[in-house]
Amino acid sequence: MVGRHVVGSRRAALTALGALVLTALPPAASAAPPPTTGSLATPAQTLGVDNAPASLLRAMERDLKLTPEQADARLVNEAEAGTRAGRLRNTLGERFAGAWVSGATSAELTVATTAAADVAAIEAQDAKAVVVRRSLDDLDGLKDRLDAAATRVKTTDTPVWYVDVPANRVVVQATSDAAAAAFVEAAGVAGQDVGVRVSANRPRLLEDLVGGDAYYIDGRARCSVGFSVTKGTRQGFATAGHCGRAGASTTGYNQAAQGTVQASTFPGKDMAWVGVNADWTATPDIRAQNDQRVQMAGSVQALVGASVCRSGSTTGWHCGTIRQHDTSVSYAEGTVDGLTETTVCAEPGDSGGPFAAGAQAQGTTSGGSGDCTRGGTTFYQPINPVLSDFGLTLRTSTAQVQTPAPQDNAAADAWTAGRVYEVGAVVTQDGVRYQCLQNHQAQGAWSPAGTPALWQRV
Repeated sequence: MVGRHVVGSRRAALTALGALVLTALPPAASAAPPPTTGSLATPAQTLGVDNAPASLLRAMERDLKLTPEQADARLVNEAEAGTRAGRLRNTLGERFAGAWVSGATSAELTVATTAAADVAAIEAQDAKAVVVRRSLDDLDGLKDRLDAAATRVKTTDTPVWYVDVPANRVVVQATSDAAAAAFVEAAGVAGQDVGVRVSANRPRLLEDLVGGDAYYIDGRARCSVGFSVTKGTRQGFATAGHCGRAGASTTGYNQAAQGTVQASTFPGKDMAWVGVNADWTATPDIRAQNDQRVQMAGSVQALVGASVCRSGSTTGWHCGTIRQHDTSVSYAEGTVDGLTETTVCAEPGDSGGPFAAGAQAQGTTSGGSGDCTRGGTTFYQPINPVLSDFGLTLRTSTAQVQTPAPQDNAAADAWTAGRVYEVGAVVTQDGVRYQCLQNHQAQGAWSPAGTPALWQRV
């Protein structure tokens, strides 16, 4: 069954996701302003969580069973942990075996390595050290072999496989031990730290042809707007690829003409973007609890174990935690690689909606299992590959001057606002070399010299 959108009755317009909204809508509560020029921002300031919106904190308190003080502390701790994990990943190199946060306030950062000699360096960064057998590169290699096998054999009974960083293994979720064993054998990875999780759950894409709001595709199917983006002078929004093919027409939550799907990839990936007409204005907002809004300040990828919240046109605002990145999911319509699995619930019509960690955009809703009454599992397509693949710029609140699209004629190693950088990337700015600590799209206000949360001088 393909995802979840809806046809028929329309919900009240105010329940629709507002990452892309009419100019007539009232201004949103903004994220924290960028630090004063010349000062070095803390990780919490850079990621915009030092003064988090009340609506975000209340949802975390509800869904993660936290006190107000714990919710606030958790966001700050997660922002800071990402920077330390990035430094250690660059230091350990091929010995790095993953990092994750734990505890009610994410106060404990754990970093895994394959060499006992690294323990002192890890503990010097105030992190817990774990010595394991396989590096993250090794585990990624095992998963690559499962990915390749999925192109040759049916994966109906093995719908999910991923790298489980805390357990230092690859896991295959299957409907039975026998199904998992057959898939592992086909991939040639039997006996190589591949575990099995037996579950009857079969993830499906979060759309459903039964009616709703948010935005409509070709006048019949409904999905949720993701994050506002620009491409040159064209405004639009990122959403799920399974919500519509390139060329499909869209209308807004109010049934007014909206735009056209400019590009769409599904399966393989689950990403698309819609270019809108002049009646719509892209904002950095996503709709949160009680019709309030949270503004996105960037796209810094959160760690495993970090809190994450999702907005959708069916179920609204819900929170949970990140289970793992780089997950492969075999839907009935085809396999999608590179998804992130979460404990957040979702229901029909939520497809395409945004996932955020504090004020940082994480991805757009793809699919899952369960619902928001009993709870469930939801996967999202990370946003940074969407921005990179389609040449888009995320609309954010971090810069007083809008972040430009990356320039094709810029030197390959020159730091450039609008480019997507991954951990370990090395850039040059004003003659100084810096190494990237966390995956993100560079914002205009995030120059390496002023954001030690994202860049380390080398």
